[in-house]
Amino acid sequence: MKTMINRIILFFKENFSISSNRFSKITGVCLAVVLSGVIAIFSNSFVNSELSARWLLFSLAYILALLIGLIAAYGIKIENKTLKKVGLVISFIIFPLLTIMMTECLNGIWVYDMTILGFVGNLAIVMLFYFFVYAVSGSLRVSILSISSVLYGFALAHAYIMSFRSTPFIPMDFLGVTTAINVGSTYDYTPSEIIILGSLIYILLVVIGIRVSTPKLHLLTKLISRSFTGILFVVIFAIFYFTDVFAKAGIKPDFWNQARGYRNYGFVYNYVCNTKYLYYPKPKNYKPENTSKLVSEKSSKYNFSSSNADNKKEKPNIICIMNESLSDLSVLGNFSTNADYMPFIRSLKENTIKGNLYVPVIGAGTSNTEFEFLTGHTTAFLPSGSNAYMLYIKNPMASIVSTLEAQGYSSAAFHPYYASGWNRVNVYNNLGFDTFKSIENLLDPNILNEYMKNSSSPDKLQKMINTAYPDRQNMLIRQYVSDEYDFDIIIDDFKNRDKQKPYFMFNVTMQNHGGYLTESETFERNITLSDTTSVNYEKTNNYLSLIKKSDEAFEKLINYFKSVDEHTIICMFGDHQPSIESDFVANTIGVDDLTRLTVEQEQSRHITPFIIWANYDIEEKEIDKLSSNYLASYLLQTAGVELSNYDKYLLELSKELPVIDTVGYIDNKGVYYKWSSNSEYSNILENYELIQYNNIFDYEHNDNTSFFINGYSVDVIAEEIKKKNGGKPEK
Repeated sequence: MKTMINRIILFFKENFSISSNRFSKITGVCLAVVLSGVIAIFSNSFVNSELSARWLLFSLAYILALLIGLIAAYGIKIENKTLKKVGLVISFIIFPLLTIMMTECLNGIWVYDMTILGFVGNLAIVMLFYFFVYAVSGSLRVSILSISSVLYGFALAHAYIMSFRSTPFIPMDFLGVTTAINVGSTYDYTPSEIIILGSLIYILLVVIGIRVSTPKLHLLTKLISRSFTGILFVVIFAIFYFTDVFAKAGIKPDFWNQARGYRNYGFVYNYVCNTKYLYYPKPKNYKPENTSKLVSEKSSKYNFSSSNADNKKEKPNIICIMNESLSDLSVLGNFSTNADYMPFIRSLKENTIKGNLYVPVIGAGTSNTEFEFLTGHTTAFLPSGSNAYMLYIKNPMASIVSTLEAQGYSSAAFHPYYASGWNRVNVYNNLGFDTFKSIENLLDPNILNEYMKNSSSPDKLQKMINTAYPDRQNMLIRQYVSDEYDFDIIIDDFKNRDKQKPYFMFNVTMQNHGGYLTESETFERNITLSDTTSVNYEKTNNYLSLIKKSDEAFEKLINYFKSVDEHTIICMFGDHQPSIESDFVANTIGVDDLTRLTVEQEQSRHITPFIIWANYDIEEKEIDKLSSNYLASYLLQTAGVELSNYDKYLLELSKELPVIDTVGYIDNKGVYYKWSSNSEYSNILENYELIQYNNIFDYEHNDNTSFFINGYSVDVIAEEIKKKNGGKPEK
C-alpha cells in the first residue's frame, strides 16, 4: 500500500507542476474572501430554504468559494506531452459535465435527479457546443469561457423566470423581452440558494477556463481534431433540425407540461429541443380552396334565435375587459379566507352569463389568451411556447374587431401600461382597431422616463403623479394603474365616443400583475388565508386582496352602466391564473408535485372566470366549460349582432368540444383528452387547424368569405393601415 502511494506521488511529481506568484495568491485570497462575504450576506437564502439539505448546501457554498480561491492562487501544469493530449480529450467530458451541473443547479435539480435520457441528452448537447467553439477557435479556453458564460446567462434567466411565474424559460421569451423589461422592476431579485450555488459553479468554470491552456498539437492532429468536432456538430445539427429522427426517438420537449420536462430532462436539453418548434410548418392536407367548404360544413348547421336578438332594435355597445391575472382560485380546491374576495361577481345573476373560461397559459403569456379571444383561434395548434403576437400576426387579420367594424362599430383598444408590450401597436393595427390608448397617453413621458430610469419605488411614482396630477390620488395600486382608475378611463372614453356609431372597447388591465411581494403605501392587504397554520403565503394573500379590489372596481363600473340608457353589454374575463406560491397551489389541488398532475388537475390550473352582463334583458346562464377561443363568438351571439361564418363554425364546434387549449381538449360529455391521445375528434381538430392556418399564415389566399362579413376583407384593413401611416404600408 505504501509503495503504491509513493508511486502515485512520484507520478504526479514527474508529470505535473504547481505554480503561483504573489499576484495570483492575492487574487485567490480576495476571491475567496469576497465570495464568502457574499454567501454570508445572503445566508438567509439557505437558512430559510425548504430544502432538507440546506445546511449541506450552505457548507458546499463555502467549499466552492475556497476552491475557487485555491485554483485562482495556484495553477497546475501538465508536463507530459502525451498526458496533455489525453487531458484535452477528457476536458471535453469534464467541463461539459461541470457546465450541466451549473445549469441544472439553476434549474433547481441535481444531476442525479435527472432521467438517464435527460443526463445523457444535456451532456451530449453541451459537448457539441464545446466541439463547435473548439472547431472554430482551436482553443479549449475559449470553449470553456464562452459556452459556460452563455449557458449561465440562459440558466440564470430560467431560474428567475421560474421563480416569478412558475413556468420555464423558453425560446419565445426572447421575443417578449420588451414586456419583460417593462415589468421587471416589480420583482424580487434576491438570489436563492440555487442561484448562489449555480453562480459559484460558473465562477469556478471561469477561473479554471482562465487557468487552462490548450496543448500544442501537430498541424495534422490539429486539423483532424478541429475538423472532426466541427463536422460532428454540423451533422447532428442538420439531423436534429431538418429530420424527424430525434423526434421519433422521443427526443423532444414535453409539450403537455413544459415545467415537468425541464425537471425530468434538464434545462439545456429542453431549451434546445424547443428551438426546433419555432417554425410553424404548413399542415398536412392543407389546401386554401378547401377552407370555405370546411367552415360551411359546420356553419350551415348554425341555427340560433333568442329574445336577445329578436327583440332588440339597436346594436348594443360592447365593452370587453381582459383582466390581468383575474381568477377564482377555488377552482383548484377548497381553502378558506377571512372574507369573500369576489362578493360582487358571485352575486351577479340578473341579465348575466358567467362561467369557467379555459385559457392557454398559466402565470404569464397574457397576449396568447388575448389572441385567442380576439381571433377565435387556438394557440394549441401553434408551436409549444410560441407567442402569436410576437411571431405570427404580421399581416391584416380577421377578428372580432373586423366583424364589428363591418357593422358600423367604432373600435378602441386600451391598456394602461406601455404600448410596446407584446408588440401590441402592430398587432392592433393588423386587427383593425381605430385607436389604441396606453399609459403613454395617461402620463407625462418625463414621469415615465424618470420612473424607468431610476427603477423608482411604487410610492415615488405615485408621489410624482400626485404632484403632476392632483386629481389622481388613487391612480395606482402598487406600481400599476388600478382597475378602478382603468374603468374610469373606459367610462370617460365612452362618454366622449362618436355617438353616431355603436361603441366597441377592448381593454387589458394591469392592476393584478405579478410581483405580489411589492410593498407600497397604495396597497393594503385585507384578504388573508385562514386555514394555513404553519405557512404564511404572502403572495397568495396579497393576490387575493388585489382580486377584492378588482371586484369592487367592477361593481362600480356595472353600477354606472346600469344608469346608461343605451343598450350596453360588458364581458370581463381573466387572462390566466397568477404566479403565486407553488406549495399553496399544490396543497390546494391535493398533490405533492405540480409536475405530476393528471390531465384534469392540469386543466384546473387553466381556468379563469368570465362574466357577460347587460343593462337590458338577456337570458341568464352559467357555463361550466368554455375555452377562450370561443368566447368572442359567444359574446357576439349574445349581443345579437351579425356573425361571420367562422363565428358560426366556432359556436357549432363548441357544442362538441367546449374546451380546446394547450393542455388538451374536453368534449361535451366531460371527457378529458391530452394532445397525445387518439380520439374520435382527431378529424374535427385537424379541420380546425387547416381553417386557422388559412387566416393566420396564408395571407395571399385568405378566405375572406369565411372570416369577414359585409364586404370587409384583409385588403380593407390594409388600406386603413396605410391611411394611419400617411399612405404608407405598415413598417
